[in-house]
Amino acid sequence: MEKNYNPQNIEQSLYSFWEENGYFKPNNSGKSTFCMMMPPPNITGSLHMGHAFQQTIMDILIRYHRMQGKNTFWQVGTDHAGIATQILVERQILLEEKKTKKDYSRDDFVKKIWTWKKKSSNIITKQMRRLGVSVDWDREKFTLDPDISIAVREAFIIFYKNNLIYQKKKLVHWDSKLETVISDLEVEHRLTKGKKWFIRYPILENNSCSKNKLKYLVVATTRPETLLGDTAIAINPKDNRYNQYIGRTVICPLINRRIPIIGDKYADTEKGTGCVKITPAHDFNDYKVGFYHKLPMINIFTFDGRINSIFEIYNYKGKKSNEYSTFMPYQFQKLDIFSARIKIIEEVKKLGLLEKIEECNITIPYSDRSGVIIQPMLTNQWYLKTSELAKVALHAVKNKKIKFIPEQYESMYTSWMNNIEDWCISRQLWWGHRIPVWYDNKKNIYIGQNEKEIRQEYSISDNTLLEQENDVLDTWFSSGLWTFSSLGWPKKTKFLKLFHPTDVLVSGFDIIFFWIARMIMLTMYFVKDTHNNPEIPFKNVYITGLIRDEYGKKMSKSKGNVIDPLDMIDGISLNELIKKRTNNLLQPNLSNKIIQRTIKQFPEGIKATGTDALRFTFSALASSTRDIQWDMNRLKGYRNFCNKLWNASRFVLINTEHHNFSKFNTKDKMLLINKWILIEFNDTVKLYRESLDTYRFDIAANILYDFIWSVFCDWYLEFVKIIIKTSSSEEIHFTKNVLLHILELLLRLAHPIIPFITEIIWQRVKIVKNIQEDTIMLQSFPKYNSELFDKKTLINMNWIKKIVTFLRNIRINMNISSKKLLPLFLYNTTSEQNKIIKENILLIKKISFLDSITILSQKYDKDLCIKEIIDGAEILIPMLKLIDKEAELKRLLKEEKKIQINILKIKNKILNKDFLDYAPKNIVIQEKNKLLKLNEIYIKLSEQIKILTDSSKKK
Repeated sequence: MEKNYNPQNIEQSLYSFWEENGYFKPNNSGKSTFCMMMPPPNITGSLHMGHAFQQTIMDILIRYHRMQGKNTFWQVGTDHAGIATQILVERQILLEEKKTKKDYSRDDFVKKIWTWKKKSSNIITKQMRRLGVSVDWDREKFTLDPDISIAVREAFIIFYKNNLIYQKKKLVHWDSKLETVISDLEVEHRLTKGKKWFIRYPILENNSCSKNKLKYLVVATTRPETLLGDTAIAINPKDNRYNQYIGRTVICPLINRRIPIIGDKYADTEKGTGCVKITPAHDFNDYKVGFYHKLPMINIFTFDGRINSIFEIYNYKGKKSNEYSTFMPYQFQKLDIFSARIKIIEEVKKLGLLEKIEECNITIPYSDRSGVIIQPMLTNQWYLKTSELAKVALHAVKNKKIKFIPEQYESMYTSWMNNIEDWCISRQLWWGHRIPVWYDNKKNIYIGQNEKEIRQEYSISDNTLLEQENDVLDTWFSSGLWTFSSLGWPKKTKFLKLFHPTDVLVSGFDIIFFWIARMIMLTMYFVKDTHNNPEIPFKNVYITGLIRDEYGKKMSKSKGNVIDPLDMIDGISLNELIKKRTNNLLQPNLSNKIIQRTIKQFPEGIKATGTDALRFTFSALASSTRDIQWDMNRLKGYRNFCNKLWNASRFVLINTEHHNFSKFNTKDKMLLINKWILIEFNDTVKLYRESLDTYRFDIAANILYDFIWSVFCDWYLEFVKIIIKTSSSEEIHFTKNVLLHILELLLRLAHPIIPFITEIIWQRVKIVKNIQEDTIMLQSFPKYNSELFDKKTLINMNWIKKIVTFLRNIRINMNISSKKLLPLFLYNTTSEQNKIIKENILLIKKISFLDSITILSQKYDKDLCIKEIIDGAEILIPMLKLIDKEAELKRLLKEEKKIQINILKIKNKILNKDFLDYAPKNIVIQEKNKLLKLNEIYIKLSEQIKILTDSSKKK
């Protein structure tokens, strides 16, 4: 092994070795299977922290189950990402060709995207390889692959023929820049400073009520331009200020439209003026009110976000209506929305109908794709009925066929599914799965895989023109079929039969509604078991938290806090990091702020840590919390941990280079230290496996860290060094057997989390151990042996460790060099303790730098001693002849004074009522714990001072 651990020299060549030898593939054994589906990342992006985190967790699982001998399969693939990809290519052609999408035919534009995809799609897969993901690359899928496209069309056809898909004009989230409907997931709600306009709506005179008190109803609105689409004013029936006007009519300003005053509890008596304008075609709440009261709907906007040239009027069912005039006042036509707002307020003011304007905070929906404000828009879309599908999907979770981990997310899933609405599955894009619907010239609808199939099925001659639906399917529709379409459905393939249902889905809580719930609904509708019962897509759903920056903020390019996982693996200079963070910013004005933040955070750039350190950090941070705060210091710490494992393994290999390894029986007579390490490792295996089996990767990482660093390196190897130098050849030979045995098992145990370093070390260890297999990946995972437990061994070894630790602390506290050998006396020991001391006297003396160990039959009172009672035995060190008493007393008194001051400060803080009332609970607990620790230190210092003072008095 090289002297220094350098992951850059080993990782990529090791991955090629694994991939080229087909170690990631299913082994086709008849044993139990384990299958996972990778959530397909978008082809537009690169690997970000969220991807790296989740893929690390998935890879730990697949390696863990593969090493248990299971027939494992991990499906990899990428998503065509309809909106994101189209935006990216549109930007590219605008930049390079000064053209827009509309300068191309649909086919030519889609060809351009395919050309771009071929050049760019391997970026993210290269990054995944760098992370060490052990997927079957030969079965990589893309959600627009021909076989996936067949599955998507088949799903649509079955749904449609079973009356679960319909077309209807409804209100949707509309992106006027992309000119498409978008999902709730793609809407970002921002709190913004805005204005509220109070507009008077004249009440129409009523001859039967001449004593009319009010001439106007005043409405407060933050979107005055929607006044053009008003079809009612709503008043709460319990509002005594206005309820006498319910049933009357008002005049809608500027367009003189007569609209009714309706009674509806939607109007809040405590909010605004109590009167609410109802615009069913441009507000989701108004749409519901309008539907209930059977109000007409008036669309006033064009798809590109301007005022229409006419009013498009529909009845509450979405059918064309002639209830009102379609004439749009000329001065508003074709204005963009904000220009229209200004113009409308000017005109309202001229008519004396603007009562006042107030500043206010408003929540505005933005498209996180294009950045424009989302407009609720009345459009014709395709919908999937979800109520019946949801019932089956709910039942699967309720009956624990599908388990959410952690369990808290089950209630989130249940709540959403109980309130589910029909799913808008169409998008007005060119890139994606084109809806398999064709129309003839009479607008008759035909459904099929392709035009040729439709003509054959419906006996339509070639002379009849058929046109395919322009809309494509929502990307979530195709990814909703992912668990079974990627395995070959609708064909009954071998892979589908073998690996479905899959075992675990690893995903984030933010897409439980949009992807996980839909996968459950779609899978259970299309895939049936041998008894024709619905099959679940996966047995467990492990929900990870979201990775945030060190301050708990969401990582985003605009904040300048994004860290590329590869930059931590390979390292990056400060200049390159700044360039990366400020390149292609949507808001260039943020550059300076981002530069300053980056300089402060990474003044020397980011040092390379290698993949294993990054993976270990992800695992250690994978708690059951909703948000996970990234910590660069922990990454550095785990880089040191990998270095520690490297150096420890190197020590083992140097000292066993010519060793003739032989198998041994754990029941053989052996040194206490060897018995102890075998038992400790066995217990570690048990706890580690329990942690992985329950998806507590953070606990697993901590167990592994503690064993390698604290047990194996800090204790066992230190004892082994002494054994190799001082023990008999038989004991040395046996110890080397145990040493190699533990290291090899330890590498297997750690492999799922840190695969590269464990493989490269194992390749050396296997030579000494005469192992014939080619890779650690396919070695069996360590198992817990319930017979290998000896409580007495653990008690005895822990007693020795406590004594050694006590001696080390004395040296530290009293500044005694390890070169100065100490005498150690033991009194009141048991026969078992005496036996342990005699059998291990040389090891204890060497590891603690002792001159002698004496077991006393009576109390020692010749010198004042440092005393400690450990497991009933009195441990004594006659220290006073070994140190400069005056210098030590002076040092201890100085330390005592410092601690007294700190104790007083914390006491004053804790006794302060304001601090207890207003400080966060965790801070109060933190301060109280500090006080307890300081008091413990103070007591020990006082004891040492008393010993030295008494000694001086005697003198």
